[in-house]
Parts: sequence; structure tokens; C-alpha cells
Amino acid sequence: MFMSRLNCVSAKSLFIVISAICGTLLSSCQGDYLPKPLGYNRLVLPDHDYVALPDSLPYAFEYSRHAILLKDTSRINEKFWIEIYYPSLKSNIHITYKAVPNQKVLKEYLDDSYTLTSKHQVKAYAINEVITKTPSGKTAVIAELEGEVPSQFQFTVTDSTKNFLRGALYFNTKVANDSLAPAIDYMKKDIMQLINTLEWKNK
Repeated sequence: MFMSRLNCVSAKSLFIVISAICGTLLSSCQGDYLPKPLGYNRLVLPDHDYVALPDSLPYAFEYSRHAILLKDTSRINEKFWIEIYYPSLKSNIHITYKAVPNQKVLKEYLDDSYTLTSKHQVKAYAINEVITKTPSGKTAVIAELEGEVPSQFQFTVTDSTKNFLRGALYFNTKVANDSLAPAIDYMKKDIMQLINTLEWKNK
């Protein structure tokens, strides 16, 4: 009789505990559920610090100490084309250089550059282009591309007589450009340093 009463009390206590747990779980489920936003790796952006290009090129400018100079390995590469590669950001600035024999050829170079930039219009929702003068008097055309484009920043610089240089920024990542915004802004500052310090060797 005693054991039967003890089992009855134990069963009743167990029922109370289970009911309390269920009540707690149910009450916690009544609040609004907010999904967590997708997380991205935190970008660590080093301080801006610059060094000079080697003397083996017909042009000179300052580029980031945190970048690596590589030879251009594209199918149509030429002797003085280079890549400025940022390992930590998985980005690079593709630099092409052309000597200018006459004004007709210079116009062809500028038209080709415009065409290359325009090809991004399919994915770009804005292409903001400005024409400006560098501190040393060179003409620079700078295009900022907005949207999910493979190249977010492109530019050309020329003295209009002997030299023509073109650059384009690329990120080797599938992360959306909105999430890359701090890195893109960082790279823009480095590119403007490049443009403003550009000099020709064959003046």
C-alpha cells in the first residue's frame, strides 16, 4: 500500500515537472522570430603605405606596400603590362600601357577603353565617369561602376602625346559588392595615389 502511494506521488511530481517544461517552451515560441542576417568574414584593411615601382618599366607611380607586383598572364599580354595583387583582399589592379605614336592611335586606345567599360552596363546600375587633370597635368578619365559588376573602378591616364596607361580593379571573390564596399573604398584610395603619382620615363 505504501509503495503504491509512493509511485502515485512520484508519477504526479513527474507530470508537474513535464507540464512546467512544456509551458516554458510554448511561451518562448510565442515571440516574433527574426532571422539572423548572413554573416561575412570581417575585412582587415591595413594602413595605406606606398612604395615606388621598379625602374624596369617606362612609367613610375606609387603602389601599396601590401601588394605584390606580378607579370600580366592574360592571353593578349604585352611587355609592360602588370598586375598589382593584394593577397589579403583577393583583389588586383590590372595595368596596361601603350606608347602613343600619333593622335589617331590615341583615339583608338581611348575608344577601346570606353568600350571595355561599357561592356559592364549589363550588370551595372550606374557608371559614374569624370575627366580630370592629375597634379602633373596628365588627363585622367575615371569611371566608378555600381552594381554586381566584376570591375568596380576603371581609369585611363595619358599625356596626349606619347603615353597611355589604363587600369581596372577586380576582386577574385563571390562576395556581393555591398559587402565588399569597405574594401572597394580602400582600393579606390590606393588607385588615386597611383594616378596622382604617375610619371612617364620617356618624356
